[in-house]
Amino acid sequence: MRNLRTIFIISFVLLFTGNSFSQIISDEAKRKVTIGADFFTDIWQGSPDHMDLRTINQGFNIFGTYNLQLAESNAFFSVGLGIDNHNMYSDTRIDNVRGDTAIFVPITENYKRSKINLTYASLPLEFNYKLPSGAKFGIGFKIRYLLSSKDKYVGNMEDEGGQINLKRKTIYAAEEYAYGFTLRAGYKSFSLFGYYQISNIFQTGAGPKMYPISVGLTITPF
Repeated sequence: MRNLRTIFIISFVLLFTGNSFSQIISDEAKRKVTIGADFFTDIWQGSPDHMDLRTINQGFNIFGTYNLQLAESNAFFSVGLGIDNHNMYSDTRIDNVRGDTAIFVPITENYKRSKINLTYASLPLEFNYKLPSGAKFGIGFKIRYLLSSKDKYVGNMEDEGGQINLKRKTIYAAEEYAYGFTLRAGYKSFSLFGYYQISNIFQTGAGPKMYPISVGLTITPF
């Protein structure tokens, strides 16, 4: 619920403050700068056979890009900065997040939630094509650096004798860098968004060869 509230707040701020701000900046500035957010679910690939993942694994990105027009065409090259946030909910938990190997073990007790959270600083690079009608298309590549990796477990644990709320701040087996391809297609302020990561979230030999495919919606008030 907290993640859903965060997504709602970001959407509200972007749509209303973004639209208000866009009315006072020039058309030239709007062409050169894009501010927006992606709201998506992750389809996790490479998960262990014993892991049952939740259908919706919500996440969001916030980004800003500077757009360079290519000659006098409708094509642009965009480069920017962003913050990317991913979640993975499952019926397993990492046995020891401080170790050098991420081993997911099935949860045998009653539990409410088990997830890992990854937050990255990102460098998006995109080629975009914008039609006078407002339709737009984009393809790009994103390089990311891991800012934080956390896991959270809410449920019973035999050693504790009851329900606990366990939060651990660093997953040491997580890979520092991530990268993949992006794709967008939309109209004016709204676009469909996709991200296909080609790197694993864990270091080589330190965990499952897992990576996310993100599918969702982009909002760009300007």
